[in-house]
Amino acid sequence: MKFKGVIPVAGFGTRFLPITKAQPKEMLPVIDKPVIQYVIEEFLGAGIDDILLITGREKRALEDHFDTSIGLEMLLKEKGKEKVLEEINQISNTRLFYVRQKERKGLGDAILHAENFVDNAPFIARVGDTILASQKNPLKELMKIYEKHKKPLILFERVRGKDVEKYGIIDGEKIGGGLYKINSLAEKPKPEEAKSNMAIIGVYLFDSRIFDCIRKTKAGVGGEIQITDAINLLLEDEDVYACEFAGKRYDIGDPYSWLTANIEFALKRDDLKEDVSRFLKGLDMN
Repeated sequence: MKFKGVIPVAGFGTRFLPITKAQPKEMLPVIDKPVIQYVIEEFLGAGIDDILLITGREKRALEDHFDTSIGLEMLLKEKGKEKVLEEINQISNTRLFYVRQKERKGLGDAILHAENFVDNAPFIARVGDTILASQKNPLKELMKIYEKHKKPLILFERVRGKDVEKYGIIDGEKIGGGLYKINSLAEKPKPEEAKSNMAIIGVYLFDSRIFDCIRKTKAGVGGEIQITDAINLLLEDEDVYACEFAGKRYDIGDPYSWLTANIEFALKRDDLKEDVSRFLKGLDMN
């Protein structure tokens, strides 16, 4: 079964201002790669090579990053930096498509822009500002579940009770095999109103039926077309499953999470871990 990939990247990145005033948050680096590259590599690792980025007016740097850079490639070749050249060529050879969301009207509206690209194929919609660190590729795992059950899927993780108001929250019941059948979704509920602590982390596997639901969805929280509201409409006609993410998520749009990602990734690299460990041990915490 052939899957396609959709990555909404049109958001402003207000949590990281002022650095995101002129630079997309998806281009924030974790060590020496922007977060969007980690996301693209995750899709490719799952065997998905038809990928659409839903961009905005200030997102040209994303396209430039994955474009060919002849001058740079010639310079690297002349200097004999073959390893770096190979890495640059891998980036440039990634086949990506782009469409612009001219008005930022929410995640649901962004995903609707992918309808022609998807062309009735099942697809994974995944936000472009998070890194999912796991022993197994989470996208590949979702694809296996879909091939078995043929049901839309949402990836979630459990969060602290006070944090539920930051997320879409799942009300569901366990049905076995690590899956939950969703009863309803609530977008950023108050802690006292949340049905669970099962938080949506921006990874969805849909088929083309979601698009009609998005078109019927009215503006919700924040005056935006929320994908959670569209999924609630979808639930009226078919089952939607949820699967818990087994790993660690880094929200690169959040300064603290971005910092921890850089430190933890550095500690896993042979060329950095010794110096970084020494630096951390020598910090004066007073």
